[in-house]
Amino acid sequence: MESEKKEKKIAIGDLAKSFVDSYQKTKLITNIEKKQFPSRINVIQITEELREILFPGYLGRTNLNWLNVEYYVGGKLDRLFNELQSEIAKAYGEEYSSKSLSQAECISLSCDQALAFFQKIPLIREMLEDDVQAAFDGDPAAKNTDEIVFSYPGVMAISIYRLAHELLVQGVPLIPRMMTEYAHSITGIDIHPGAKIGRSFFIDHGTGVVIGETTVIGDNVKIYQGVTLGALSFPKDERGKIIRNTKRHPSLENNTTVYAGATILGGETVIGEGCVIGGNVWLTHSIPSHTKVIIEEPRLKFFENKKE
Repeated sequence: MESEKKEKKIAIGDLAKSFVDSYQKTKLITNIEKKQFPSRINVIQITEELREILFPGYLGRTNLNWLNVEYYVGGKLDRLFNELQSEIAKAYGEEYSSKSLSQAECISLSCDQALAFFQKIPLIREMLEDDVQAAFDGDPAAKNTDEIVFSYPGVMAISIYRLAHELLVQGVPLIPRMMTEYAHSITGIDIHPGAKIGRSFFIDHGTGVVIGETTVIGDNVKIYQGVTLGALSFPKDERGKIIRNTKRHPSLENNTTVYAGATILGGETVIGEGCVIGGNVWLTHSIPSHTKVIIEEPRLKFFENKKE
């Protein structure tokens, strides 16, 4: 028995050495003695607690009243500010390690960005109230808005997107994408924090929705499950490298509806105001306002199933 344990320890030691050798060879996916990153666990926890502030009395503490709510929110904000500021400072680790920012500058910048972000929360809440109302108005299956706040994956994805988008606007690196990918993992809805989305936005059902980084969506837009607002192609430079920071994804103007499974691609593609895009439609060019686009009804063919 003792000899077997000894052999196992030796084998594990050899494995550990082989792992370290692998780390030496695969530097792209190894972060040893390099830079500090935000904690994914902490970012997720901050995200969930921010949602408690967005929907007080629904998420987190439920016994709130007008006498205790200010004390509750004040305490939570004080703690969340410190936690978010710390994670933002970590997100600037690369700039700090390359000496383009001093440690003091990282801390000062992260404090300013965290404060500016929290000052935007009331406006984000106003937009979310419009989103929840749009969901209730657009879904006859919803019995009340409480049901929507508690159970609709679209509302969860949109609420986290709106938080992440504001952080991105403030110039915070990495953390916005961590937040929206967390929402993606929970809801199946992939909204890049760089997308620009107007008021009263409703994602019905939601599974499989993809909204790319440079997508622009107006007010009162409704999309269904499986919709892709994506890139048609990726332009490359003379070295064959993808050119970034270009408009690659479509724009949807106000009062547009896009039904399940539709795919709309391209940075120059504009879906005009009041358009209806039918299910499974594939679009790579612009559509004028107040146009309905559908696929012609497919024809069924029936064949005799002959037995061998």
